[in-house]
Amino acid sequence: MPERNIVSWNGLVSGYIKNGMINEAREAFEMMPERNVVSWTAMVKGYVQEGMVAEAETLFWRMPERNEVSWTVMLGGFIDDRRVDDARRLYDMMPVKDVVASTNMIGGLCKEGRVDEARMIFDDMRDRNVITWTSMVTGYCQNNRVDIARKLFEVMPEKTEVSWTSMLLGYTLSGRMEEAEAFFEAMPVKPVIACNAMIVGLGERGEIAKARRVFDSMNERDDATWRGMIKAYERNGFELEAIDLFGVMQRQGVRPSFPSLISVLSVCGALASLEYGRQVHAHLVRCRFDVDVYVASVLMTMYVKCGELVKAKLVFDRFPSKDVIMWNSIISGYASHGLGEEALKVFHEMPSSGTMPNKVTIVAILTACSYAGKVEEGVEIFESMESRFCVAPSVEHYSCTVDMLGRAGRIDEAMKLIETMTVKPDATVWGALLGACRTHSRLDLAEVAAKKLFEIEPENAGPYVLLSSINASRANWGDVAEMRKDMRNKNVSKFPGCSWIEVDKKVHTFFRGDIRNHPEKTLISMILEKTEGLLREAGYSPDCSHVLHDVDEEEKMDNLRLHSERLAVAYGLLKLPEGVPIRVIKNLRVCRDCHAAIKLISKVMEREIILRDANRFHHFKKGVCSCKDYW
Repeated sequence: MPERNIVSWNGLVSGYIKNGMINEAREAFEMMPERNVVSWTAMVKGYVQEGMVAEAETLFWRMPERNEVSWTVMLGGFIDDRRVDDARRLYDMMPVKDVVASTNMIGGLCKEGRVDEARMIFDDMRDRNVITWTSMVTGYCQNNRVDIARKLFEVMPEKTEVSWTSMLLGYTLSGRMEEAEAFFEAMPVKPVIACNAMIVGLGERGEIAKARRVFDSMNERDDATWRGMIKAYERNGFELEAIDLFGVMQRQGVRPSFPSLISVLSVCGALASLEYGRQVHAHLVRCRFDVDVYVASVLMTMYVKCGELVKAKLVFDRFPSKDVIMWNSIISGYASHGLGEEALKVFHEMPSSGTMPNKVTIVAILTACSYAGKVEEGVEIFESMESRFCVAPSVEHYSCTVDMLGRAGRIDEAMKLIETMTVKPDATVWGALLGACRTHSRLDLAEVAAKKLFEIEPENAGPYVLLSSINASRANWGDVAEMRKDMRNKNVSKFPGCSWIEVDKKVHTFFRGDIRNHPEKTLISMILEKTEGLLREAGYSPDCSHVLHDVDEEEKMDNLRLHSERLAVAYGLLKLPEGVPIRVIKNLRVCRDCHAAIKLISKVMEREIILRDANRFHHFKKGVCSCKDYW
């Protein structure tokens, strides 16, 4: 330029600042032959925008003159930097306090919980705009003073979408959902952020149907909408609905966010939905999220719960620097699959890698020892955990050790351990003992454990069922009937057993004895008959000892034949091609008869069957189970 004046110099400085080139802006500023208040203010604003508040402050105090904008910019810098005391001192020094400065100061004070101080500034203002009113309402809501916020909201001379949404968020964040619902209905316009807040709030209260109605009513949705609805389903046990919604999300071309993918991964693990799990893994790889240690842990958990332990180990081995969560995940994975030797190997490698076991690690390895019958190794770890790893035994560690001794038939030792516990035994401890008593038919100690469980969890049907099972195995039908009567009188209901299987990316759920409503019930019945015939030829003899009804043998056999896991396996045989493993999940522990039957099915049908029950995995192949019948 043949000629430059202060306007062109200011333009150059502002141009650099708008493009984030703060150092170049400062060089130009220093070269200026003369500067005015605009030059100085632009430079201060640039430093504030870049988060360099200390540099902005130094320059601000060097300014030969300041205008309202200069003061307001510096005030905003202090507030953004959470230097509220400095901001308050500057505010008090300001010769003119315009609406913008006062509103900023109100917002800054409210964020620090100084609501009463903010209200004093609010009350002293001669002119307020809708942003000022909204800031004050928001401040009260942020600090859980919702009733005062509502009173102020009601007297606002003008309200915007932001004002309405701020008030609604006050209700949802404080958990006052009934008032939030009424307020939401009254809103003249329901912006996306308000709808999202309702979905999250209702989801946290377990009101899934209402959350879905809000979701369905929305004309526009953003990433937080889908994320909130999927999370609501996942948190409340609606895994099938979460998977369905994820499918809709994909079909509509919505790119899932990181939190959505993590929620769906958790759902895939819960449902053992391997196909969707692989899809989510692919998304994470494409977005380069898979290099995160936390993501790796969630991926490992998903693959473990889907029965893909080899894949989980591949994810584990990829990471050179593993945190304790990753170590815990792989040990827990081996534990749930009954691979005690492998779990112990990894456990002993852990300290040499520089990661010390924590209390979760000890629970995982004790569980592994319990499921694999590694009693001596498990007892040694339990007795030395405090001296070796500085982890004091908690109720979870005692529970695992009681379970480990009980499974091995050392029930008297388990009882002695309970009597010497340094913490009060809880339901998991007595439940572990009761389960062992059922396995080894120890009615004497079973009654002791059941009595304790009735006191701790009077509404839990589990102890009644286990005690009834022991009595049924001894044909004590009078005691079984008495138990059932006691359950009815106390309004205790048994949780229904169900199993599910994924076929063609759709999860099919089966309940005991009920395929009447399934569209392919005829074909399922034919498969059941076919397998029954093959099982009889192979020498299968039903174990009716734990059927909880005094009925004839034929009815007992029908009862066992239609257990939910048998129905799910039959559907897998019907729908899945040869060579594809049949993966079934059951919400309760598999019964002994079904375990024996599925072992034989894997042999006579020449299929690999992977069953995950409430406790662990069973890999059936060629008539053998991975648990080696120790479960």
